[in-house]
Amino acid sequence: MNKRYRAALAILAICLMISGIMLTACNKAPGSEIPGNTNTPGNTPDPVTAAPTPEASPTIPAPAPTPEETPDVAEPTVPDPRPGHLIRTDYENFLPNESGEIPIIMFHRFVEVFEPGMDKEFTTTFSEFEAMLEKLYEQGFRLISMKDFIECNIDVPAGTMPIVFTFDDGTEGQFNLIEENGVLKVNPRSAVGIMMAFNEKHPDFGLKGIFYVNMDHGNNTFKGAGDLEDRFRFLLDNGLELGTHTWGHINFTTGAKTADQITESIGRNQEAAYSVIPNLEFYSMALPYGSLPKDKDLRAFLREGTYKDIRYEHKSILAVGANPTKPPVSPDYNPEYIPRIRMQGIEPVAQDLTWWLPKMTADRMFVSDGDPNTIVVPESRKDRVDESRLNGKILITY
Repeated sequence: MNKRYRAALAILAICLMISGIMLTACNKAPGSEIPGNTNTPGNTPDPVTAAPTPEASPTIPAPAPTPEETPDVAEPTVPDPRPGHLIRTDYENFLPNESGEIPIIMFHRFVEVFEPGMDKEFTTTFSEFEAMLEKLYEQGFRLISMKDFIECNIDVPAGTMPIVFTFDDGTEGQFNLIEENGVLKVNPRSAVGIMMAFNEKHPDFGLKGIFYVNMDHGNNTFKGAGDLEDRFRFLLDNGLELGTHTWGHINFTTGAKTADQITESIGRNQEAAYSVIPNLEFYSMALPYGSLPKDKDLRAFLREGTYKDIRYEHKSILAVGANPTKPPVSPDYNPEYIPRIRMQGIEPVAQDLTWWLPKMTADRMFVSDGDPNTIVVPESRKDRVDESRLNGKILITY
């Protein structure tokens, strides 16, 4: 072999050696050049110490933790202020009907024991009232306020029926305060005291009611301890309401022949209320004797008017009797003459509450779905809802 041939072979061998060294270097595992790396073929790199791969480059966000890696966080809970409240959408199972009628009950005088000479028609004993609360509760009625009635904001449990309590004349049997150890508290032997005790026993029944007062009675209104402001604020602070029954308990049929007579009887009552609590606005009126002016043109002044600089406006005007009322979403609802049912007196009469109670069944009355934001009715009763009166609520049929 000549010298030129041997030199060529030597050069070729050197090139092969260099190629092998470069190939070996390129095939090294990533990070194998890091001092202290003990990875061997078949071992998985330690995710903490291994250098990042291109897929896990710092410029690319790391993947979100899996559900197993995410610590449990307790969801905040908000106590439901409506004990026993229930909303249901299985309508076919309990048949809600939010176009049904709503009873508005009228109370006057309450006594411990009936005595000869007392009015028999509008007087109720405390024991009779307690028994009636139990009957109403057992039959599925739940209290709502006059404000919520007007707005058809019916917030009672699904399958139950709303009811409104109204009290005329501001009598002490309805409500009065007593003083114990220098502290004013409700008299437990008053309608309000009994209602508060009943609500503690049945929190889902509710504590609602509106009291229509004659401000000319002055401090005899809810006669007892404290002054008028103490009494009014106690009612308002406990979720109860106040309305107007006019100054002088005027009979609008026989005693009001002019607009001025009407506006004075209403405006003067409102003026006196402002003198007790400056922002106490009577937005609802109970008609004394259920009376209306003979002149129909004067009836508009029952709804709104001005006395001196006192302006009033009533969202509801209540009659004396004698049946449940249509709900505010009904095409037949008339806010200017809303019927009421009177509580049974010492002697029962036709169309009082005792007479009506067995007739106020679920197929006739307003049965709630539990959601105040919806009006749910059977498809067959869709025409009993005036959609222009929904006030933002959703109509649902089934």
